[in-house]
Amino acid sequence: MSGPSSPGSPSVRWSPEQGACVSDDMIQLVIEETSEKMDDVVAHARREFSTVRTGRASSSMVEKLTVEAYGVEMRMQELATFSVPEPRQLLITPHDPANVPAVERAVVNADLGLAPSNDGRTIRLSFPELTEERRRDMVRMINRMAEEAKNHLRGLRRHARKDLDDIESEGHVSEDDIRYAGSQLDELIHAHEALIDESRAAKEDELLEV
Repeated sequence: MSGPSSPGSPSVRWSPEQGACVSDDMIQLVIEETSEKMDDVVAHARREFSTVRTGRASSSMVEKLTVEAYGVEMRMQELATFSVPEPRQLLITPHDPANVPAVERAVVNADLGLAPSNDGRTIRLSFPELTEERRRDMVRMINRMAEEAKNHLRGLRRHARKDLDDIESEGHVSEDDIRYAGSQLDELIHAHEALIDESRAAKEDELLEV
């Protein structure tokens, strides 16, 4: 899974003369920045899950595809509306019919295993029912995605712990404060892992639904 930007350490700067108050602020900064980065990891994992094709039609598979239109690259969702008239059928209607060929080409180039057709104004995608074997393959795929996301969370926690160690080494913050901050990091990762597991389980249920 190509994740969000690599976990970098928050910018921690120590000024000894500023005292313990600054150290407390720095600890809070580490926690807040790590929480924001973990939020990004969860959001990215959910986007990854949404691209995994199920037997049901969903605009999430195509709405972020890049389309060349008006001489620039645009997201498909900027150029068209989507509707699902039947459980395994997706209709894409470009705002400008002149963009139908470009939108259809973007779907073909994305290699989604779908054969689009159009009537000059609307592109129709039919989603074939998945075989049991294919469903199981997809479940394994989202499990790998979930584990990669969790590994990224662990990397963020490692970097945050290193920042806390650096703050502690300056000697202007108590060991108890650092220990408490460490427990906050543990709570953060557990909460974000739970969010990933929740999204993974929902996608798995969707994949296995007959």
